[in-house]
Amino acid sequence: MRVTNTATIVFALSLTAMTAQAGTLEDVQARGELNCIVTTGVAGFAAPDENGRWEGVDVDLCRAVAAAVLGDGNKVKFIPTTGKTRFTILNSGEGDILFRNTTETMSRDVDLKLTFLPVSYYDGQGFIIRKNLGITSAKDLEGASVCIQTGTTTELNLADFMRVNNISYEPVAIETNEEGITNYTANRCDTFTNDASSLAATRAALEDPSAHIILPEIISKEPLAGAVRQGDDEWADIGKWVVNALINAEELGVTQANVAKLASKAGNNPSINRILGTESNMGEMIGLDNAWAVRAISAVGNYGESFDRNIGPNTPIALERGLNALWKDGGILYAAPIR
Repeated sequence: MRVTNTATIVFALSLTAMTAQAGTLEDVQARGELNCIVTTGVAGFAAPDENGRWEGVDVDLCRAVAAAVLGDGNKVKFIPTTGKTRFTILNSGEGDILFRNTTETMSRDVDLKLTFLPVSYYDGQGFIIRKNLGITSAKDLEGASVCIQTGTTTELNLADFMRVNNISYEPVAIETNEEGITNYTANRCDTFTNDASSLAATRAALEDPSAHIILPEIISKEPLAGAVRQGDDEWADIGKWVVNALINAEELGVTQANVAKLASKAGNNPSINRILGTESNMGEMIGLDNAWAVRAISAVGNYGESFDRNIGPNTPIALERGLNALWKDGGILYAAPIR
């Protein structure tokens, strides 16, 4: 009897938790604002500009979701978080969705009870170091002090790499990317390790970028993706298909400039028609109207436009598409079809 009662209580508590998590779409629409969890500041991905307006690739994803569900990409409250606090804030309900340079892993999915959205940036961990130290390989970092953000996969990857290569090192714990940059520029650590994309942003912001190099080794796989709490499939579907819509839009040639015209009437391409709502009822499947993707694309452009505007070759970050090019252009970026 005791086992049965315990099992019943556990099941009831689980059901209650799932019920409490459900209805995020309704909560967001009733509030009239999307609470989007971002980093405390990584140029090109999520950082406030000189006027305090948030911008970046992750910010665009927040705005795209807000446009899809609220009709306005500006109806977003950005919640800056550290590596340690981001998941607590998401699972507590303080944030509705997370777009924050976050790597999808098994433990985060299964143990932390997150539902990950499609990968929005394929990255890998690297090291930045001053040229005058004469180090050209991460395998030559014996005895080096390393600035490392705690509570991240970066911390674990570093430990694995150093262990495999029998390299001793001195970790210098930091909480935020800004703290890492401060410590690195003040020579409190010999090298700073982070996602390669973040290191490119860091290097571009230094007083003399040419005095620093990013070492050639990439020591991990970092599939960066948005996330929501488990237990609300409708909300997860909205996040998933907004990301997919932006990637598919680039593949199909739908841009911020032409989306309104293409959405004004059905054309000859059924794939475009389905995304833009001029054919079939895809929006109804996720609890929205059929213009949800039109609003998302109108707010931030397609994936390629967001990439080029925030971190592309003509920005200070100067990243090439690389792995993040569309699959048909030699990359591995591949969105599930909207049909």
